[in-house]
Amino acid sequence: MNRTSTPVDAPASGAWEELVTAALLGTERRPPPGGAPGREAPVALLDAAAAETVRRRAGLRAAQAAGRPEPAAEDPRPVLPPAAARRLALLLADRPGTGGGGRRGTAPDLMELLPQWLAAANARGFAAPPQALPALLDAARGRTDLRPAALAFAGPRAVWLARLNPDWRFALRATPGGGAALPHPEDTEQTRRLWEEGLFAERVALLSAIRAREPAAARELLTTTWSTERAEDRLMFLDSLRTGLGPEDEPFLEQALADRSRNVRATAAELLSALPGSALAARMAVRAAACVAVDHTGDSPMITVEAPHECDASMERDGVVTKAPAGRGERSWWFNQLVEATPLGTWSGRLGGRTPRQIVALPVTDDWQSELHAAWCRAAVRQRDPEWARALLGTSSAPEAGGPGAVSLAERAKLLGTLSAGERADWVAGFIAAHGLSEAFQLLGVCAVPWSAPLGRAVVDALNIARDAGSYPWSFSGVMGLAERCLDPSEASRLDGLLAIPDETEDASPGAGGYWAEAFQRLVRTLRLRAAMAEELGA
Repeated sequence: MNRTSTPVDAPASGAWEELVTAALLGTERRPPPGGAPGREAPVALLDAAAAETVRRRAGLRAAQAAGRPEPAAEDPRPVLPPAAARRLALLLADRPGTGGGGRRGTAPDLMELLPQWLAAANARGFAAPPQALPALLDAARGRTDLRPAALAFAGPRAVWLARLNPDWRFALRATPGGGAALPHPEDTEQTRRLWEEGLFAERVALLSAIRAREPAAARELLTTTWSTERAEDRLMFLDSLRTGLGPEDEPFLEQALADRSRNVRATAAELLSALPGSALAARMAVRAAACVAVDHTGDSPMITVEAPHECDASMERDGVVTKAPAGRGERSWWFNQLVEATPLGTWSGRLGGRTPRQIVALPVTDDWQSELHAAWCRAAVRQRDPEWARALLGTSSAPEAGGPGAVSLAERAKLLGTLSAGERADWVAGFIAAHGLSEAFQLLGVCAVPWSAPLGRAVVDALNIARDAGSYPWSFSGVMGLAERCLDPSEASRLDGLLAIPDETEDASPGAGGYWAEAFQRLVRTLRLRAAMAEELGA
């Protein structure tokens, strides 16, 4: 019978503390309890410590047996195929950082393939083998990026195990409502009770679930307790309205603009600005349009900018943050917020009926170009406007590769996210063909996996050019790692010609050819392993 236990009183009070003191001070200065100094004192101390240790471990009083936990919920998903289950065990057994030095060799990095394997298994709807759950949860504990896919694959047993092992408590935090069952959609009474009396995590889970199914019902539920919620809770609940955001949410969000919390007001303003037809967007458009105009007095038209001179109460109510960050001018700070929240359709009418591409091509006076274009970038991302995104991105082969506004890499990556997967891949492929790989890593991160054939060819060709230049592959390790995970496995056969060690030219770095051969061999082995993984999962 399983029992919990409690220690009994020690036969000699403070005996263990006395032994520790004697060990720290030395037996010549402090003889062990009941002993005398001399050559045998250290042995006597160890004997006494051993006996006391056994006594402390064994001197326990029997207690009432703990109740057994309830069985885990059944997982109705199909069982993982045996070959895929063996593959999962191998992936989970791999540990990062086991090799020495910076040379990786030709072996694939299995832990880096685990996220892709989990995504494929979840797409096929398989259940995790019970015996793999401890290793899977341990892997997810150490890598937060694995948790969503790992917990989805682990299913209800992950929550059950997390309640028994404190090391896996992250599964309870990551699971909406801590794994608690939500009421049936038609059980309005239970829904109301959980919303009014449940724990915060349960309420967030409930609101999110209803919002995904019936946006209006979730908003109505939120209004029933809005005025009595804490500020930090109101902020979290308001954030849930991003799902299914639509014009019907405008009246509630307008009321939230008068909230006591600055963060709640700012979030409400952000959500309203994502609705181009909202009254807030119209107010912002009037303010921003008053700051921007076209000057025709010169040889060619130019955009002029006159930033606001103050941030009045109405601007602050509409979400404009008054205080600028350190190192930023106030007028520039206010101007950026106005433009970012203005519907992009405003600018064609304001700037002479020009298209987004024509507007972006206009020069801007007084060094305001980078500020104006950066604000337009954020507006295009927030409003998911592909036409403006294309205009701001510019032609991928252009020298600045970012449009006339010299858009930053981070902004380019966000703009690419508004385009279709095929268009993203084509733009990045053109960028790499024209500019190489030195700035491509962040852009590649937004491309769909597996990479399209043109993008894959552009990456491999650029790596081949870098190899022929005689540089070390370490400068391209990030891109090479992405290629291992993102290149289409069918491309492996095209790389066979790059596996041999190339002849080194006089200006090549010593030994670089050998390192490149290793890198390409590892890439090919990884691609073939990914193909085998997909086949085992039936993908």
